[in-house]
Amino acid sequence: MAAYKNIVLEKGMYGMPGKSFTQVLEEMDNSENYRGTPLEGMDAYQRQLMRFGIRVSGPGSSTVESFFGSSASAALFPEYVARAVRQGMESATKAADIAATVTTIDGLDYRTISTGTGHDSKSLKPVAEGAELPQTAIRTSKGLVRLHKRGRMLVTSYEALRFQKLDLFTVTLRQIGAYICGAQMQDAVDALINGDGAKPGVGFMEGAPSYSDFIALWGKLAPYTLNTVLAGTDAMQKLLNIGEFKDAQAGMNFQGTGRLCTPLGAKLIHVPTMEAGKILAMDRTCALELVQAGDVCTEYDKLIDRQLERAAISVTAGFARIYEDAAQGLSYTV
Repeated sequence: MAAYKNIVLEKGMYGMPGKSFTQVLEEMDNSENYRGTPLEGMDAYQRQLMRFGIRVSGPGSSTVESFFGSSASAALFPEYVARAVRQGMESATKAADIAATVTTIDGLDYRTISTGTGHDSKSLKPVAEGAELPQTAIRTSKGLVRLHKRGRMLVTSYEALRFQKLDLFTVTLRQIGAYICGAQMQDAVDALINGDGAKPGVGFMEGAPSYSDFIALWGKLAPYTLNTVLAGTDAMQKLLNIGEFKDAQAGMNFQGTGRLCTPLGAKLIHVPTMEAGKILAMDRTCALELVQAGDVCTEYDKLIDRQLERAAISVTAGFARIYEDAAQGLSYTV
């Protein structure tokens, strides 16, 4: 079961259309072959790290220099960077958490589908014998989904990093992932407020952050379920001061777990960059589609060749509205 040691690693494995580096490795060294062995539970990339004795976390973490002992082990470095960034994205509030579905594409042009959105089209009225059933029209959207590249430029030098522990370097890369998540959340808010290019933005009712306004917002969103609320810092402060937030159960949940809740049971998500004076309420199961062009992208050739002076790490993604009235807004005077 040491066949994984014979894989020839090279930078060209990052350029395979529609496949990640790990997927290419899995095709050459399938994890199914390791069932019942001490290597069960590892993927092909993790086995390659073991091959070269590289520990990316925990006690005895290796240094950045350990990746560059040979050209083969250097080919593993871009995937390490991508995975660390992805960990940061997964630990933060992800845009995928508010998306009904995630669509991954290989290009930069994408048209979503458009369906009838009136309340009458979703009601199940009795149909007389012989009469036609109500129709739901599904069409290709007229406009392309706007995709945005979000990321950071890694500006450093190999000399500055070579002796640094990988677990410390991972902290920095995770923060890049958290930044990308924050930027994507703002993209989602922008698609809801200003529209996605094919569908208009949400409608806003005037009011103030109060319990009665939440009830009105809940009613306006029907027949959809109000399960997610997006708010900026000012709105969050006002929402958390509503009397219904101060009951013992809500307080213990917030103080004990750090998870926010609302009186109507919706998930409350803080979007620091969101415009003050606006609150968004939505049904996350049918309001937004997250469209992403590939996965975390790194300039793998620069990373492999230790040209770290300006190496880009980025994610390209955008949002399309699915059902227009599955999201509603509340605006108030700041």
